Amino acid sequence: MSEHICVSLVPLFNHLDMKDQKVINTLARHKDVTKGERIFSPGDEKLVIVASGNMKVYQLSANGKEQLLRVVEPGGYEGENQLFGATNDSVFGEALENMEICFINKEDFRKLLLEYPQLTLKLLEINAQKSLVLEQQARFLSMEKVEERLATYLLDVTKVVGTTKYTLPLKMKELATFLGTTPETLSRKFKQLESKMYLRRQQKLVEILDREGLESIISNMR
Repeated sequence: MSEHICVSLVPLFNHLDMKDQKVINTLARHKDVTKGERIFSPGDEKLVIVASGNMKVYQLSANGKEQLLRVVEPGGYEGENQLFGATNDSVFGEALENMEICFINKEDFRKLLLEYPQLTLKLLEINAQKSLVLEQQARFLSMEKVEERLATYLLDVTKVVGTTKYTLPLKMKELATFLGTTPETLSRKFKQLESKMYLRRQQKLVEILDREGLESIISNMR
């Protein structure tokens, strides 16, 4: 791992001068984690920064079922709320693949906020973006039909990446959880959309062939 990879990747820190980034980097502890390894659990008080790989963040329902909240990609981080005193009693972080992470403990992070007050404003900005993601998931789950959720998600990704051919950001299992369904049902819905020539899919590679067709699914559900 390069010396400054964590700090330089994170929007929370990379706007600072390189000299300040080096100071912050000395507080970050670097760690390699393997696929399936637990990265943080309820009760942990540390800022976890993803340097490479993807980390899923999930919570457990009352019946013990895993509910995906989000996938944190390189440059993302998790755990800032606990550093401000919030209690985490149900959220976990797990490596989706072999990863590199950095983490900063609560005491060191609070010292950083005192020394660099501009970080507080940056935190508010990034947390607002996180809230939008959670609102998006809530919007999906409010849709009655799985095909409507899937069509909406696929069109949303198209808008983000700016092309009709892209690799799905989530694995099928994670996407199924995100959309509130099962992998089997999700696979069946994909096949239905393919049979109607709305899209073409090869594993995680998706190409939207008929945008209006997908839009009609959403409008017909209204």
